[in-house]
Amino acid sequence: MSKKVRWAIVGCGVISSTHGKAITAAPDAELIATCDIIPERAEKCAETYGAAAWYTDYNEMMKRDDIDVVSICTPSGLHLEVAEAAAKAGKHVFSEKPIEITKERIDRMIQVCKDSGVKLGCVFQMRTFANNKLARQIIGEGKLGKMVLCDAYMKYYRSPEYYKSADWRGTWELDGGGALMNQGVHGIDLLLFMANSDVESVVAQADHLVRDIVVEDTAVAILQFKNGAFGVIEGTTSVNPARKARFELHGNDGSIVLEEGKIITWKVPDVEQPEAPGETSGSGHDDPKAITATGHVFLVQDMCEAILNDRDPYITGESARKAVDLILAIYESAKTGKRVYL
Repeated sequence: MSKKVRWAIVGCGVISSTHGKAITAAPDAELIATCDIIPERAEKCAETYGAAAWYTDYNEMMKRDDIDVVSICTPSGLHLEVAEAAAKAGKHVFSEKPIEITKERIDRMIQVCKDSGVKLGCVFQMRTFANNKLARQIIGEGKLGKMVLCDAYMKYYRSPEYYKSADWRGTWELDGGGALMNQGVHGIDLLLFMANSDVESVVAQADHLVRDIVVEDTAVAILQFKNGAFGVIEGTTSVNPARKARFELHGNDGSIVLEEGKIITWKVPDVEQPEAPGETSGSGHDDPKAITATGHVFLVQDMCEAILNDRDPYITGESARKAVDLILAIYESAKTGKRVYL
């Protein structure tokens, strides 16, 4: 391996630009190649972020011996096939969220990377923000006392045109769901991360209330955490105007409330509120193109260091799957009308 960790990007749609910026900015990363079934997209991405080559067939690209890790930026329900091709070619795998859209496909994705001896890293950039990490630490140390409520409110807006902009959007087959699986998965992962507890069971409602799609544009779930706390998830892409994602963490001794990485409420016994405002995720609540690359830079550099130092990435496949497993349980509860145990 050369001094730099050499990257490729598969899928040159909206999120690929964030990966391109992150790979360019990360000290140990270098972009070698891009790939998309639409030639113009692959060529533009390569040109914009300094890759020497571009492809329309990722299997051809995987034959190169100067690629160490592959960023998967395809539609969510196509992550597995790219991961399998990369892993079997000896390339490490770096997957955009969600890792995949069914339990079976996630199982296969994790297993093929293990069997091939390659690392599997995943993207949930909100886990990298200082205040979010501090909230997890505070709760993990018991400084809020017994946890009572852990809530996530993700009231986003996506226009009808957004869903018409690509034929995979708003489908079960390739998007894996709607407001929760595509947009809300970030906040659901962050809620689990900060609460420092898995969910035991869920009761939910979900449906497409206003958008002409088969998957949900609105969902509400009531959670029972393993640490004893209750919780609420509200996720939608249909409120206008959109609101910033809000997370409320309450124990019997104190509370932390955050909006997109910024502290709104801080009542932690014997711990001063941080002076720094904290990073924000951009205005992705109303514009998917407005997501900042800061978190991706951290995760790309971490993936490089994981490869160079032979350690696990910051977000492993096993960790990343928890948000998807919860979303699938929410869908099952909404469909059956019953409490679902994870």
